[in-house]
Amino acid sequence: MASRIEDYALVGDGRSAALISRDGSIDWLCWPRFDAPACFAALLGKPEHGHWRIAPAAVAEARVTRRYRPGTLVLETTHETGTGTVRVIDYMPVDDGLHLVRLVEGVSGSVPMRMELVVRFDYGSAVPWVSRNEHDDLRAIVGPHKLVLRTKAPLRGVGRTTVSDFTLEAGQSRSFILSYGPSAEDDPPPIEPRKVLRRTTDTWHTWSSRCQGGTPWDDILSRSLVTLKALIYAPTGGIVAAPTTSLPEAIGGVRNWDYRFCWLRDSTFTLLALMDAGYLEEARAWRDWLLRAVAGSPEQAHILYGIAGERLLPEIELDWLPGYENSRPVRIGNAASQQFQLDVYGEIFDALFQAEERGLEGDETGVRVGLALLDHLEKVWREPDEGIWEVRGGRRHFVHSKVMAWVAFDRAIRFYEKNNRQGARDATVTRWRAMREEIHREVCTKGFDPELNSFVQSYGSKHLDASLLLVAHVGFLPHHDPRVIGTVEAIGRHLMRDGFILRYNTENQTTDGLPAGEGAFLPCSFWYADNLIRLGRCDEAREMIERLLSVCNDVGLLAEEYDPVARRQVGNFPQAFSHVALVNTLLNFSRAVGPAKERSDDRDAARES
Repeated sequence: MASRIEDYALVGDGRSAALISRDGSIDWLCWPRFDAPACFAALLGKPEHGHWRIAPAAVAEARVTRRYRPGTLVLETTHETGTGTVRVIDYMPVDDGLHLVRLVEGVSGSVPMRMELVVRFDYGSAVPWVSRNEHDDLRAIVGPHKLVLRTKAPLRGVGRTTVSDFTLEAGQSRSFILSYGPSAEDDPPPIEPRKVLRRTTDTWHTWSSRCQGGTPWDDILSRSLVTLKALIYAPTGGIVAAPTTSLPEAIGGVRNWDYRFCWLRDSTFTLLALMDAGYLEEARAWRDWLLRAVAGSPEQAHILYGIAGERLLPEIELDWLPGYENSRPVRIGNAASQQFQLDVYGEIFDALFQAEERGLEGDETGVRVGLALLDHLEKVWREPDEGIWEVRGGRRHFVHSKVMAWVAFDRAIRFYEKNNRQGARDATVTRWRAMREEIHREVCTKGFDPELNSFVQSYGSKHLDASLLLVAHVGFLPHHDPRVIGTVEAIGRHLMRDGFILRYNTENQTTDGLPAGEGAFLPCSFWYADNLIRLGRCDEAREMIERLLSVCNDVGLLAEEYDPVARRQVGNFPQAFSHVALVNTLLNFSRAVGPAKERSDDRDAARES
């Protein structure tokens, strides 16, 4: 059985990523890119569905500690046994081909070690043909895929598993290098692992040293930014929501989705996190990916895309995999890509506006794409949609969606006025202003419940929704508006479980059309802390932040959700949206209590004007 979700660490190279458990097993890896079929899929099944483990032979007797080298994605795992200590260094080289390197070093004493390699392509379903090449390297091939293992350690076959038994004394080392390449081409060229390790470490150090922190939690801030960098598909600039699929939002449940794609709902938050932390190049690449993805007929805009902007992401179920802790079904692809969500228009325009506000000037192509999208939004904003949470229980007039439609018109108006675009005061902008006022009036009338003293999930509903915590964040109303304060307090009373915020009340199945139950959605808890900060309740906000940071695993990673009852992380892992929210909240707190407070207040005043 796979390890607990929080017992995994991540290594990656900007094209793919691997999850490594505390006991030394790589249980998830998709090659050659994040959304490719997995060659190690034990995470969603059993060891025979593909894994690569290196650990002391007597693993039950070992004490395990691990860490990332500071500012890098190089993982060090130390195994202390009764006979000695070994260290395993795991990394994926940056810009050196597709390799996964595992260096095993003897630290003290003498430790018998065992390596087990089970390669299963196509999500654990395809057993490869294993042979040796002319250099005695191990080669595994199925269809278009090929893996090559290079090592000087002795290898032998045990059934359909490749095994190596060896003993390390202090000062000795062994290297294992797994490389990917197309089966029709020559084997990937060998690399010198320690030379490449130094280069990879230097690359990460150079990148992470640019972090503009100044918070009380700069170490975890830097770790979250490194994690975000690892989730960027370098060839296109797209950022995957997570490198995994079908890790459940409730253990044993059916809320198991493929997150190896790029969501537009994350656009503004991601841009702000990258830009405010000092990473303009990555922010620009994300902005450019966004414009390329939505280019085309505005009627065909999607809520999520593939990492290169793909639109066809059909959802299928893999019935041969039993799922993480028997959480079925295991899905690849995501049917939500065909949903209609009004909020994405607001996300697009807010992202483009915030990018320009922070110095990322756009071009005329982006302007033309934006005008086409706005023209379409004028026609459809009154329609119901599936909402930010992609419910599968039918379309409704979600309040958050309407607010984000307001954001789209608001940012377009402000953009045109600021840049003195020709015709900025013509009939088109006048019409946008009328739309903005109509949406605002409608939301305040139909989306606010005086009895609850709160905005509600959808028109006519009595349900609360944590997305309403963003009403003031996007400038729809000032943070100190009584309706905003009432909403924050209502969500704190009714959606908080053991100090964490639920997205909505999933105990009622009719809320989203799925069986009841999920964990607390971590970004919502960060949004709650953001509201406390803006309301001047910084002591409460700090307490909330500390609670959230305590959920990070031992190497600083967060999943999508946290189950406060079982006290474990759930959902896909690590989750970009969770780390984006963490970065933004830590920076918000620092601006509120530190020297940057005046600058933050000025920005709020401009936003709420």
